[in-house]
This record gives sequence, C-alpha cells and structure tokens, in this order.
Amino acid sequence: MKKVLITGSAGLIGSEAAKFFAEKGFHIYGIDNNMRQYFFGKEASTKWNQKLLEKKLSQKYTHFSVDIRNAKKIEAIFKKYRFDLIIHTAAQPSHDWAVREPLTDFSVNAYATLILLENFRKYSPEATFIFTSTNKVYGDTPNTLPLIEMETRYELPKNHRYYKGIDETMTIDNSIHSIFGASKVAADIMVQEYGKYFGLNTTVFRGGCLTGPAHSGTKLHGFLAYLIKCIATAKKYTIFGYKGKQVRDNIHSYDLVNAFYHVYKAPRQGEAYNMGGSRHSNVSMLEAIKKAETILGKKAKIEYIDKPRIGDHIWYVSDVSKFQKHYPKWNFTYNGDQIIEEICKYGHFTQ
Repeated sequence: MKKVLITGSAGLIGSEAAKFFAEKGFHIYGIDNNMRQYFFGKEASTKWNQKLLEKKLSQKYTHFSVDIRNAKKIEAIFKKYRFDLIIHTAAQPSHDWAVREPLTDFSVNAYATLILLENFRKYSPEATFIFTSTNKVYGDTPNTLPLIEMETRYELPKNHRYYKGIDETMTIDNSIHSIFGASKVAADIMVQEYGKYFGLNTTVFRGGCLTGPAHSGTKLHGFLAYLIKCIATAKKYTIFGYKGKQVRDNIHSYDLVNAFYHVYKAPRQGEAYNMGGSRHSNVSMLEAIKKAETILGKKAKIEYIDKPRIGDHIWYVSDVSKFQKHYPKWNFTYNGDQIIEEICKYGHFTQ
C-alpha cells in the first residue's frame, strides 16, 4: 500500500487530501496537533475534523499529534515510514495573527517546512513533495493594478494582461507582504530550491481562497466559510476597507486536492503554480453576502471599518493556465455558486 504523509491533516485541505488519497488506495499518515485552536481560539479547533477522519478512514489512517517544528519527532516518523507522497498544508495562515508572534509564525511556516524538506530528502527522496503556499507571496503588488470601481466589485479593464488572472510572472519583490506573507515566501522558495538544486520532485501551489464545508472558519482566517457561518448564526461580520468590493477567487478543496493527484502521477521538479478559482469562480464580499443571504434566507449583520488590513488584496484572481498547460486533464468541478451553496448546506456550523 502506498503511503502519504499529510501535515495539517485535520484542516481544510489536509482532511480533503486524506479522504481523496484514501479512496485511491493510500494509507494516510496525518500530522496535526490542533495548533489552529492556539492561533484562533476554540471556534477554529480542528479536533472535530480529526475525529471524523479517524471514524471514516479507520484502519487507513494513522494520526500523529506532533508539532511540525519538533525536528526529532518529525525525523522519527520519516525514519519509520518510507513515503510515496508528502502533502504539506500545516501553517499559521493569518496576516493579523502573524504580527502578534512573528517568531512563532516564521518557525511554523518557514523553519518547519525546512525540517520536512530535509527529512524528505534524506529518507523518502523518491517521493513527491507538495506545498500549499499562498498568493500573498506577491505582497500588495496586485493593488498597483489599474482597478476600476464598479457597483459591487473592483475589476480590471478587459484588455489588461492580467484580466484573465494573475500569473506566476508577477514579481514577489518590493512590496508589503505582511509578516505572514514573508514567512510563506521563505518556505515557497525553499520548496522550489529543493526541487531544482537536489533534483527532487517538489511542487508549490500559490493558493487564492481555498475553501469548502470542512473549513473551520474564524475571524482572522477563512473568509467565505466564516462569512457564511456569521450569516447563518446571526453573528456580526466585519468588512475591512475597500467598501466590501474586494474580489477573491475561491477554489473548492476537492479541486485543489485533485490537482495534487495530477502532480503525483506526473511530478516535476521545483515548479510553482498559481491556483485559485480563476475567472471560473470569483466573488466580491458584497456579492458573496448577497448570495449567502439568498440561500440561507437570513440577513447579514455587517460592521464596516474603513481601514483595510496591511497587505490585503483589493482584487485577486488566479491565472491557472500554467498548471492547465502542464496538466491538461485537470479541470474545475465546482463553480463559485456551487461552493457557496455547499458551505451553506454542509458547513462546520451545521454540525
């Protein structure tokens, strides 16, 4: 039986990957110590998802409640098992939280990634290593684009080179990334380097808004899941700046994990891909609120603060054409409306 190691296995992408690859005949080795609760409080705990995985996958799943920064314990896992695939999704994922504890943020996002890469190189060099990076590696450079304010969103002129979406040629230099964005840049580059320098199979996915009903959405992370949760439970939702017209492209966790599978079947060395909903699935906050209100039959309680978060994007749509060129059999299975409908119906707040 093939073996896959998944960090952050009880999180949104980790749990989706665990279920997906278990169905493909893999044994799942999951690492998750529920640090998301430490970051964001009890409402963000992933324990519920861990229990679901252990129940659903049963003998196909082995769980390690280990801190990915613990070099000795991580090495012990790699020494015991030879992995065919490593999916690294564990992270500190918030702009705002990173400022509170920059050392913690960097140790989780960058140092721990290096620990995993080095053990991958030493003990499972034939495996494929997949890393979930972020579009925040581009910093606030997307905010310099000639955006046009429209009734419900900001938009690019149709003749602009990035109208289809932002591709991997956008610079990651000379911008404000947020402390979180900077730590993810470090990890992103290191994953690429292990591929190119050591000739290992490594792939980076620079995600837009990764979402789905398994997301433990919270105020500081998980825009769409948390927004819908607030509307469903009559909780106040705060919009920070840009009149609520900021645009996000949303990709369902299943579609991202399916992209992982395509990479596993035909791995490359040191590649980086922008991956999000693209023009296929994107929405502004105002548009998302209206759609969720209609589906749930409830009115949102909105607080508006006319001050955007540092480094936050006004408009971000991913151009996924590089990935589709390399993996032409991959495509989206969920559009934006389907994603919102599914979260409204099956989101964690309904459990």
